[in-house]
Amino acid sequence: MHDRSAAALVIGNEILSGKVVDTNAAFLAQELRALGVTLRRILVIPDEVDVIAEAIRASHPAYDLLFTSGGVGPTHDDVTIAGIARGLGCGVVRHPILEQKIREFSGDKLNEARLKMAEVPEGAELIFAGDLNFPTIQIRNIVILPGIPEIFRAKFHAMKTRFASDPYFMRVIYTRAQESTIAEFLNATLAAFPELQLGSYPKLGDPEYRVRVTLESKNPQYLNRAFEHLLAHLPSDTIVRTE
Repeated sequence: MHDRSAAALVIGNEILSGKVVDTNAAFLAQELRALGVTLRRILVIPDEVDVIAEAIRASHPAYDLLFTSGGVGPTHDDVTIAGIARGLGCGVVRHPILEQKIREFSGDKLNEARLKMAEVPEGAELIFAGDLNFPTIQIRNIVILPGIPEIFRAKFHAMKTRFASDPYFMRVIYTRAQESTIAEFLNATLAAFPELQLGSYPKLGDPEYRVRVTLESKNPQYLNRAFEHLLAHLPSDTIVRTE
């Protein structure tokens, strides 16, 4: 497997106005990381067809996977499908399988708003995974997910094995030392292990530790060597614990 990259488009005026706090991007970042996929970009954009189209044109060729969140419901501001289609230069069609499911599900409550949810970019495929009632829409490398967090998560969990790459491995060091004190040791470790992904995260007001240091790599042997290198250089009396 090769390293896979991903981007996320979070679509919704309610996010940009602060009416709703987005949690889907954070969830996606964590889940993709666990699968070995590197999330390279998160872009939050309004419910505007031209803006969505522009983002699709820029992002879909640049990453292995592109996830969208939001704008796929039955109302007037749900324009994600139209924006994706415009960005790819294709039309919008009503998918017969989705239409049938919506008709069966809606019964005598069927209306045009509900049928709008059967629309897909022309050429899209349906991904049936898990025990969910409705499939996920994918076209090329674009996975189209709803904005409702519970459904977003359920759909992602049902299909996440499709996205797996070589996983990341991580070690963690908690230290009482200030970040300025350990910076030279972090820099030295990176110089010795240039492929390492090293993070330093100060924590204010925590009685246990001052800085959480994370070391990540897809090579567990390389990671452990880097971990031991850094551990040997940090002042031993400042180390609280390791993971």
